[in-house]
Amino acid sequence: MTNERTVPLLPCASIDDIETFYGVLGFRTTYKQRKPHPCVGVQREDLQLQFFEIPGFDPEQSYGSCLVLTADIEGLHRAFVAGMRAAYGKVLVSGTPRMTRPRARKNADGWGGFSIIDPGGNWIRVFRDAATAPMPATTPGGRLAKALANAVVQADSRGSVGQAVRILDSALARPQADDAPVEQVEVLIYRAELAMVLHDPQTAAEMLARAESVTLTKDETERAAPAFDNAADLAAALR
Repeated sequence: MTNERTVPLLPCASIDDIETFYGVLGFRTTYKQRKPHPCVGVQREDLQLQFFEIPGFDPEQSYGSCLVLTADIEGLHRAFVAGMRAAYGKVLVSGTPRMTRPRARKNADGWGGFSIIDPGGNWIRVFRDAATAPMPATTPGGRLAKALANAVVQADSRGSVGQAVRILDSALARPQADDAPVEQVEVLIYRAELAMVLHDPQTAAEMLARAESVTLTKDETERAAPAFDNAADLAAALR
């Protein structure tokens, strides 16, 4: 048989908060009821999600999650960023809800992905559809790149932010002469992002300042541009 569809059913504490948040991301409400059981459905193009309200539900304890496969993770992320900036004046990078940035995932064969953690604590994990793109090329990196890859698995995939912090702090505590400057910038800015998730603005500001102080060539500055874009969002969130 063909044309079957699967629509995730995810828990939340408030269907109103869910409806508002996904509206910011460009979703429209397809269904909503209060009785006998509060639930809401939202849709953005072919992406459909449904939510049910649980009295007393704690989003921080949620195990709700689903995968979204798309041919254009960058375009989808840009659209969500635009919605957040229009509604909140910044990209939400800490607390609940929040959104991570597209990054290659070591535990997903190098495919890029990002996550939305919605008001219900559900992780909406967006990945590039492997059927629509060639296998990502593997590029050798130094010890900082390897530390960053491991930290991304812990924080962005598993939600183990504390473990990711320990990985990065250990790497940053042992600087070496051959550390690549771009990798230094990427690690410092990701460490700042994790500090924001942990509600530690002082450390976030310190890491951003350290990243700005790294000396880069013109070519290195261009390669570090995505990381500095992230730094700009983090700096805005600190204000």
